[in-house]
Amino acid sequence: MSSTGPTAAAVPGDSASDAGNGGASPRVSVVIPNYNYAQTLELCLASLLRQTLQPFEIIVSDDASTDDSVAVAERFGCRVLRADTNRGVSAARNAGAAAARGDILFFLDSDQALSPDSLENAVRLLRADPGLGCVHGIIAFEPLVDHGPVEWYRTLHAHHWRLKAVGPTPTAFFAAAAVPRRVFEEIGPFHPALRDSEDVEYSERLSARYRILLTDQVVAAHDEEHRLGPMLREQFRRAQYLLPFAAAHRRRRGALRANSMAGVAAATFTVATVPAAVLATPLAVLPVLGILAFACAHPSLLRFVRRRRGLGFLPLFIGLHLLVNLQIALGAGTGWLRSRFDRDFGKVADGPSGGTIPSAGPDAGPDARRADAVEGRTTG
Repeated sequence: MSSTGPTAAAVPGDSASDAGNGGASPRVSVVIPNYNYAQTLELCLASLLRQTLQPFEIIVSDDASTDDSVAVAERFGCRVLRADTNRGVSAARNAGAAAARGDILFFLDSDQALSPDSLENAVRLLRADPGLGCVHGIIAFEPLVDHGPVEWYRTLHAHHWRLKAVGPTPTAFFAAAAVPRRVFEEIGPFHPALRDSEDVEYSERLSARYRILLTDQVVAAHDEEHRLGPMLREQFRRAQYLLPFAAAHRRRRGALRANSMAGVAAATFTVATVPAAVLATPLAVLPVLGILAFACAHPSLLRFVRRRRGLGFLPLFIGLHLLVNLQIALGAGTGWLRSRFDRDFGKVADGPSGGTIPSAGPDAGPDARRADAVEGRTTG
């Protein structure tokens, strides 16, 4: 890992270099893992320059990008850490945290842009409660870059379920999260082998010692996947680790869940009854009942979508959401079957918390580093 770019003294906001003493604002080190996100990285960094509390330093931990990401980061005056090989989001975050000099580490994904008061709000919440080990935020209801209906589906869904879950939780998502440096050093780094579900593994260790808060006072606009095929394949791949790895965490009181089991079951029933409906006309009522049950499993979500995008968008949203829930069912079932025949499926060496942890698998490319845990960060 090599480092380029100016030192932290060149980063806007360094006038607070003596912060963290005598009641002054703590120094915030923003750590941004990045792999080939030059376009959104520019939007991400621009949002940091608009913060009401300027960061002490901005560290872009580049995971061997082949695009213009490094040039973008250097143009914004960031500290840039350059990995020689792509090692995944956990290793990139760890490298950035190790290089950071601030009192608070704010982890921010390179495909997200913060609302102007997000850093200030995160610092205020952490300072008000020394027992908090992490404050993390919600997704804005509008996409960072508008690529069409699939991205709007993803963004609206992500915003809604996080907003509903605001409050104390044992789950932390590190796409936009603040952690006191002392807490991170006590809990230890992210498991470097994890390219998926690293949030779940870290949450287990963190919540054993500290409280975690999901807040709507930290908001990030996110550039979601906008192509249907890749989005569904991603859901299927990540869902395979729900049963062997993430299910235990999901059962914890207050754990964050993107999708309900009722919705997954209704989607599966709907699709499974279509062949019977084709063969026997009287059975055509079954998939209709399935769709109605699926809609009834998400009443607040559908009301929210109608308010934000109008009645005309609802049928498309329901159809996409049904396909996603079906992929979760198929992925979880596939993962369960694979774990029956392959005892090593979803496992690598012991993790920092002592348990086995999932590998991204041979079918996961470098982009699998963006863990949306309980979508696979948020699949289930």
